[in-house]
Amino acid sequence: MIGKILRFSIFGESHGVAVGTLIEGLPPGIEVSEDEMKELLRRRWGLPESSSTRREVDEPQIISGIFKGHTTGAPLAIVLENRDVDSSYYEEIRYTPRPGHSDYTSYVKYFGFNDYRGSGFFSGRLTAGMVLAGYFGRKILEMEGIAVKAAIRSVGNIVAKFSEDELFSSKDPICPDVEAMEKIKEKIAEVRSDGDSIGGIVECVARNVPAGLGGPFDDDLEGELARAFFAIPAVKGVEFGMGFQLARMRGSEANDEFGVKNGKIVTESNNMGGVLGGISNGMSIVTRIAFKPTPSIYKPQKTVDLRSLETKEIKLHGRFDACIVPKAVVVVESMMSFVLADHLLRRYSKLHFMDKFKKDKEMG
Repeated sequence: MIGKILRFSIFGESHGVAVGTLIEGLPPGIEVSEDEMKELLRRRWGLPESSSTRREVDEPQIISGIFKGHTTGAPLAIVLENRDVDSSYYEEIRYTPRPGHSDYTSYVKYFGFNDYRGSGFFSGRLTAGMVLAGYFGRKILEMEGIAVKAAIRSVGNIVAKFSEDELFSSKDPICPDVEAMEKIKEKIAEVRSDGDSIGGIVECVARNVPAGLGGPFDDDLEGELARAFFAIPAVKGVEFGMGFQLARMRGSEANDEFGVKNGKIVTESNNMGGVLGGISNGMSIVTRIAFKPTPSIYKPQKTVDLRSLETKEIKLHGRFDACIVPKAVVVVESMMSFVLADHLLRRYSKLHFMDKFKKDKEMG
């Protein structure tokens, strides 16, 4: 389960009856729009050039926690039915794990009782529940003027160029660099026609985050964001600010010097990505998430028969994504939004206590 005060978990399988999310700790009275939820879920479809032909309607079925258009404060459960399902092919490859997939590890973990259809619980289909949880995180952040936006930073060796201001002013839900996106679409089409797949990087930025969110050790804001990002299928790397480039810099180059702007303490650069000591410093939180190429490809690959332990060749057919990065943009936004909302509620609970403590002390 992700979060402490505000928590969520996902459930379901790719080819099961449904997938969904269970959220606990939501404050009562948050106004809810099913149309807004549907719009976020539609963004998860990605680009036609890169996505599988599977198309789920994704009509949110609210089971509990919402009444007359507002959260009630009770646990909130939302279900999305799986309707566009074809499981027949997975019986053929049940005992020949796909290279790069969770087939083998889930088989070992669950002693062969794992749901292998469409990767079961390990499928990207489960990210729909993450998007729904992120919707409620966004609603909490919006009340405090905090904005979260993500975009494709790169696919393969094609790098999109955009500033933070361009990211937030762009109306494009996937990438503000139009020229780079045309090249990315061409590259994905080329990879698809070759029966292959390709990975990439999503950059996510949170603006107007107050200083003081997070803490050391198990409250570390970077650590909890990273954990949430790594819960997204296919994520293999996370960095904040200048990330791995910091390892090649000197302290005099890397350190963000402090200053004052409009009566507020700021840093002149943001190499640390808005977090110091696991705590937000008031600057934009900047992170980049690396996604591996989709493991399911149409090229022949070597595998092993789990029953006979004989080497086999596997050549897949079915509905697969050539690149999941366009789909992942809204998922990354959602996970960051939820984690920040949880930390915001934690911070406010302490502020409320401090205010009450001061008042009680003043009253004697």
